[in-house]
Amino acid sequence: MKTDIPAATLATPRGARADEILRSCVHCGFCNATCPTYQVRGNELDGPRGRIYLIKDMLESGTVSDAAKLHLDRCLTCRACETTCPSGVPYGELAEIGREIVAEERGRGGLVKRLLLATVPRPRLLQALLRLARPFRWLAPKAHRRLLRKPPPSTTPQSADSSSEGRPLPLARPGGRVGSSASAELLSPTAEGASSGLPQAEASVLVLQGCVQRVVTPEVNAHLAALLDARGVKAFSLAQEGCCGGLPLHLGETFEALAMARRNVRRLASHDAAAKAHAIVSTASGCGVTWKEYGRLLGTDAAKAVASRVRDVAEVLERFKFRKRDDIDRVAWHPPCSLQHGQRIGGIVEGILQRAGYRLTRVPDSHLCCGSAGTYSILQPQLASELKDRKADALMSGEPDVIATANIGCQTHLDDAVSKPVLHWIELLR
Repeated sequence: MKTDIPAATLATPRGARADEILRSCVHCGFCNATCPTYQVRGNELDGPRGRIYLIKDMLESGTVSDAAKLHLDRCLTCRACETTCPSGVPYGELAEIGREIVAEERGRGGLVKRLLLATVPRPRLLQALLRLARPFRWLAPKAHRRLLRKPPPSTTPQSADSSSEGRPLPLARPGGRVGSSASAELLSPTAEGASSGLPQAEASVLVLQGCVQRVVTPEVNAHLAALLDARGVKAFSLAQEGCCGGLPLHLGETFEALAMARRNVRRLASHDAAAKAHAIVSTASGCGVTWKEYGRLLGTDAAKAVASRVRDVAEVLERFKFRKRDDIDRVAWHPPCSLQHGQRIGGIVEGILQRAGYRLTRVPDSHLCCGSAGTYSILQPQLASELKDRKADALMSGEPDVIATANIGCQTHLDDAVSKPVLHWIELLR
């Protein structure tokens, strides 16, 4: 693609990088075939190719059109287009640049967006607000009621302001329903495991708690701790873990996102146990994909070193053997976009579940986004709802016992759309 970006813009790192990405696009249109919003709207500007032209126009003209803002706001940043693109165009990175320009020219946007930026990256504040709203849960839109559920008290981690740095994660306690974590007692302490790829003596992993996950589904990381403990691996978290920066990054607040990333890199470098951990593990794929991109985002050796140690939980657990739960047989697997497109991890979770004894149902169009996409379901409710309904129909078509996924956003988004429990996939393992 030819560009005519002003020299002053090209002289900036952002302008030069955008020009490089734009020139790599051959405008073939393959990306539109796997773009969820293009599939729903059928509008060229609601597909990656159209959005690329809008960003190109912004850079060349120096102005942000109403169309550019509208259609960039409608982008899920699911990155399915990157998986499809024969030229390897890093569309997600270009979208970050485009949104940053929009935010600079048009401001932070409406009240809802500002509230999200102010609360979601701050777990203590988010937890307090959800606690206050919980008695009025029935008044909330059905799509967001899962956020207001009361976490199982026995699996709630210590509060984020705990002073016990490097604390072990709490083990999961017995649960009596399909939607709860399997108990630590049900995990065989002598479970047969393949080589973990981790040193057997005092192996340890730092588990990222995530801003929303630690508040809404803390039992997920508690269950992971139980799984690893039964296999001789110590899992611990940092009391002062900060937001990964994914939320502000996707909303065009790049300066704030990079500041969060830098703080996290410094925290890990200064914490002895974190520095010595054999891996940094994320159970929320949306957080994990951001941590893995710290090297690109910050460009420092320290950031690259941190990013190189980050693993999705599937990359750690694939080395072990597990058993299935007796009360579940058929599983519909929904791979989050941040896992299959962002991290390019495919087939690992399916293999773990099948080896454990589960039967995976066929899910049509499994490459398409469910419509959650971080804050997208709140900021773009109509499109998100359409995508959710399509995904729910696809997931339920195989008549599963449960639906499994790997990201808190997908889990809460789909929860009200299906008649079966929606779990994090590691909750199915024993």
